[in-house]
Amino acid sequence: MMGAEANEYEVPAETMRERAIRLLGGGWIFLLLIALIALFVVLKPTQFGSSYNLSQIAINAAILLVLAVGQTYVIIAAGIDLSVGSVLVFASVVSAKLMLVLSGDPGTTYGTTDAGWGIIALGTLAALAAGCLWGAINGFLVAVARIPPLIVTLGTLGMALGFSQLLTGGVDVRAMPERLVASVGSGDILGIPSLVAIAGLVAVLAGLVLHLTRFGTHVYALGSNEEAARRSGIDVRRRLIAVYAISGTLAGVAAVMSNARFATTTIGGHTMDNLTTISAVVLGGTSLFGGLGSVFGTVVGVFIPIILLNGFVILGIPPFWQTVAMGAVLILAVWIDQLKRRLRARS
Repeated sequence: MMGAEANEYEVPAETMRERAIRLLGGGWIFLLLIALIALFVVLKPTQFGSSYNLSQIAINAAILLVLAVGQTYVIIAAGIDLSVGSVLVFASVVSAKLMLVLSGDPGTTYGTTDAGWGIIALGTLAALAAGCLWGAINGFLVAVARIPPLIVTLGTLGMALGFSQLLTGGVDVRAMPERLVASVGSGDILGIPSLVAIAGLVAVLAGLVLHLTRFGTHVYALGSNEEAARRSGIDVRRRLIAVYAISGTLAGVAAVMSNARFATTTIGGHTMDNLTTISAVVLGGTSLFGGLGSVFGTVVGVFIPIILLNGFVILGIPPFWQTVAMGAVLILAVWIDQLKRRLRARS
């Protein structure tokens, strides 16, 4: 009887523990984001809370968010894409050089060209095609050649960056169409910065596809159990290629946004984009082991480092502390993910 009574008391305690971990794992990063915003607003209300500063935070997060959305698809499918930054650089170079050729401008000095929207559209399509091609190559090597994604994307990281340097001689393309820079890079749509509007549209569409379509269900199935997905009739190879192609295509979108914002390619400016996007995705609750995650979580994860850095600068704290804080938060995110996996395994 005493053993039975002990068991009766042990079950509720275990249930409460599991419930606490699930609640913590589900929304802690969003609560952290709200807490950071509230803290900086209280400490520096006029500087941090100004409309200009909030707008700059959103603009700074826009390009990274587009890259991170593609990374979300890959990680949910139990993969990894280290090449996103280099693919962005390659797509931006291809797009910029094509627009310069079509506009007849050598682009040897900083400035803008008088290219029309037709040329800009062709340059945008070229960036998307270049990104999609690299993504499809990654997907083919992972799905068909069965090479681990870490090795594949590490290799294409170097290849894409190397081809970018060969195309430009290692010198950035220093001129962009004036219409692209004015309308997309520094323009707005109904009062919303164009870059932010594009990133928001990408996130919404990607979230709808991931959570409300059969393709999205297949992506989760790949990450949960690839063999089970294959036996249930999912074309695993085609889906994996599509997932990496999406990541590459979104890197192409980010390339056009980068060209528009900086009015030049940035060959040396994206070396850490792979690690930054992976960190953002993991912070947002996507499991590194696949099968679990959301685009909304990634949006939250992207803003954590941006707001940390912005707040530290406003408070006069050396920005190096941002790296320390981000490392601690990332370790905490992975630890919570491990706890959730253990709970699912026990269930």
